[in-house]
Amino acid sequence: MARSASVNTDQVHELLLQALETERGGIQIYTAALKAAVNDDLKKEWSEYLEETRTHEQVLTRVFEQLELDTEAASPGREVVAHLGASLVRAIEMAIKHDTPEAAQLVAAECVVLAETKDHQNWELIGKVVEQGGALAKVLEPAYKAVESDEDHHLYHTMGWGRELWIQSLGMPAVLPPPEEVKNVETAIGASRAEQSREQMLGRKH
Repeated sequence: MARSASVNTDQVHELLLQALETERGGIQIYTAALKAAVNDDLKKEWSEYLEETRTHEQVLTRVFEQLELDTEAASPGREVVAHLGASLVRAIEMAIKHDTPEAAQLVAAECVVLAETKDHQNWELIGKVVEQGGALAKVLEPAYKAVESDEDHHLYHTMGWGRELWIQSLGMPAVLPPPEEVKNVETAIGASRAEQSREQMLGRKH
């Protein structure tokens, strides 16, 4: 790939390789996390996220085809992403084997948050490339628009689940499903506001 004045296209290729590997890892992580889920609402949520992550992998595969890039190309960065994803799957499996169902569910939520933090950043960076315009942006923009709101949803909602499950495990009143879920949060500001509203929501439950 050539280098343009505004974007290092070789590094865009690296970003796309890592993004594709992140989605593939995400499929494995959600599959493992679903085995650990004991809360029915969370199980339903993660089932939806798994299907969306499969769609995201397909979206990126089409991007690779349009840019005539190899979906199986190796890079040191991609190898690290694959290693991290496999490690998160193993962590969930370890918790399922050695801990209580509730504790394993909490580990799974934390592993999903770690994976989705990387996933969210990948798509945020793809959005930055889109902002630069040009031939790359024309290919990436439809993919970005199709996926980005899902990524916000996955990250902020699972962060809410992780927080409330921890609070519940500490013996304190929890809001389940979390405020982020109830308010259908899709931005960092919305997530902050949802978290701030939890005391009010607890009050309504009493």
